[in-house]
Amino acid sequence: MTDLLKAKLSRRAVLQTAAVGAIGIDPALRAAVYAAGSDAPEKTEVKIGFIPLTDCASVVMASVLGIDKKYGVTIIPSKEASWAGVRDKLVNGELDFAHVLYGLVYGVHLGVGGPKKDMAVLATLNNNGQAITLSKKLADKGAVDGAGLAKLMAAEKREYTFAQTFPTGTHAMWLYYWLASHGINPMSDAKVITVPPPQMVANMRVGNMDGFCVGEPWNHRAIIDGIGVTATTTQDIWKDHPEKVLGTTGDFVKKYPNTARAVTAAILEAGRWIDAGLSNKNKMAETIADKSYVNTSVDAINQRILGRYQNGMGKTWDDPNYMKFYNDGAVNFPYLSDGMWFLTQHKRWGLLKDHPDYLAVAKQINQIDIYKQAATASKTPLPKSDMRSSKLMDGVVWDGKDPKKYADSFKVKA
Repeated sequence: MTDLLKAKLSRRAVLQTAAVGAIGIDPALRAAVYAAGSDAPEKTEVKIGFIPLTDCASVVMASVLGIDKKYGVTIIPSKEASWAGVRDKLVNGELDFAHVLYGLVYGVHLGVGGPKKDMAVLATLNNNGQAITLSKKLADKGAVDGAGLAKLMAAEKREYTFAQTFPTGTHAMWLYYWLASHGINPMSDAKVITVPPPQMVANMRVGNMDGFCVGEPWNHRAIIDGIGVTATTTQDIWKDHPEKVLGTTGDFVKKYPNTARAVTAAILEAGRWIDAGLSNKNKMAETIADKSYVNTSVDAINQRILGRYQNGMGKTWDDPNYMKFYNDGAVNFPYLSDGMWFLTQHKRWGLLKDHPDYLAVAKQINQIDIYKQAATASKTPLPKSDMRSSKLMDGVVWDGKDPKKYADSFKVKA
């Protein structure tokens, strides 16, 4: 072996050590290291699970448009039946990554709602774009919003059933937060069931629930089918809230750091493509409506992704806070405070018995170094801070500074 080859090999070993995210290496230096050519993905074909929802779009379009190839990977989108199925396949390695609920990843990491395994969030896939649907039967009795629902539940005593998509997931947390803000305790005043997103409309049609929280296009589908009304959008609960993430296991990131970065970069670029304009959004809607992806009509998808909303009772509006996949990179950064928020709600609703070390858990899960490298590769702007501040529907501000106090501050809790 020549001295030159030895030198090259030892340099490559140093670079690969940097890629794993060795402590103390400056992220800017790491980005320069990647630019120097040490960034070949260790695994070039990856299987990414998704649930039939509008917000799987950046995963699908990264594959359909061939953006993945630009970063040296081939994405194989894998349609899954339920979030529990996504969880199990991620944990056992049948899936490399998934379009997945933010809170599901955190729940698995802490052993809540399934097997305990170290997990990783590589990027946020979208903000906004979910909703809470109430049945037409409830709407006909005046329950068209939170106040109307609370009034009806107080006047007509019976068991009211609401559905979410996974116990620790985003939809459960939006549903619980909204109900509680109107004085309804989801743990004691109602029955809450878990239903996979594509089965929501069919279950409401046969009377299995009074309301549900789910991602699009299933809220709009309920309106098209004449069986439900939109009581609120999730962006009205929390403007620009985190929703689905690109998730994987901690083991995968350690073993295949370059692959994780390449896939993240490809999906960032796909999100940018979707958000670039009307024609791209329409093409996305036509693509994902296909039976191999969401399996619905294009008209169930293409209105709300443009912010054109109707509530099923004659009201229409243009919502500037519709589902966004990129928004100049503001969507995608895996803010530590976003992950911590889900933990505060898991504690609030008794899913966690004790306060975790909120910040430490978020730092374990959210792969900020890898995200920054992917952002550099895809020319995605970065925020100034790993934390952000938001005001939710009840005026309460969440900034991640005192998560224990925040979690304990709610009057309505488990």
